[in-house]
Amino acid sequence: MSAGASARLRTKLLLLEPEFRGATHHMWRPDGLLPRYRTYLCTMHAVIRASVPLMELALDRLRARAASGDPLAAPIAAYLAEHIREEEGHDAWLLEDLRAAGGRPEDALDPLPPPPVASLVGSQYYWIEHHHPVALLGYIAVLEGYAPAPGLTDRIARRTGLPAAALRTVREHSVLDTEHLDELYALLDRLPLGRDREAAVAVSALHSLDALTRLFVRLGRSAPAPSPRGAGPVSPMGVTP
Repeated sequence: MSAGASARLRTKLLLLEPEFRGATHHMWRPDGLLPRYRTYLCTMHAVIRASVPLMELALDRLRARAASGDPLAAPIAAYLAEHIREEEGHDAWLLEDLRAAGGRPEDALDPLPPPPVASLVGSQYYWIEHHHPVALLGYIAVLEGYAPAPGLTDRIARRTGLPAAALRTVREHSVLDTEHLDELYALLDRLPLGRDREAAVAVSALHSLDALTRLFVRLGRSAPAPSPRGAGPVSPMGVTP
């Protein structure tokens, strides 16, 4: 039996995994981890707050395509409608974690999101609008497939002394994203993708993993000084705008 679309996608992503693993290993190193973790929360909030709006846009475009007979539209729309319900409120988790870690919501909300975030997320808006919403499945595959490792929460807690309340997002996504990835891969194997649509998913996924790697490399370059409560806003990259 030939490999399905999900297996082919996983094989392609393996090419970029070593660089991604190196970037995350460096980012989670012990020295300076507490302020870097706050910066990570701010940065991931900039990414995750776009998740539901992206899916809603894709869902709207898919409904229009369903009316014109696109065979991909109905199954992808059904998947996204359910996934929207699963992902709602996760951006709020990050702000709660940030507050529990000694930061402020304004640290995440006020600054301009950095270019790597715009590259990661913004490409999906373009492909949804100007190609086909199927590309979003590659982006979701990366965010779900390269979630925090199960043991990361304990390591962060040991190295920073942070309470459990500051680690909810990392803790929850280490469990939830494995289940969500299985659902996505099952969908990919059911869809009548064809060569062009499968290529769109793969290009989106490869771009997303490369952009996420570059984002984590930037996060790991330095540990910004902690921002005391009441200080001015700090950008997601730890630089005051």
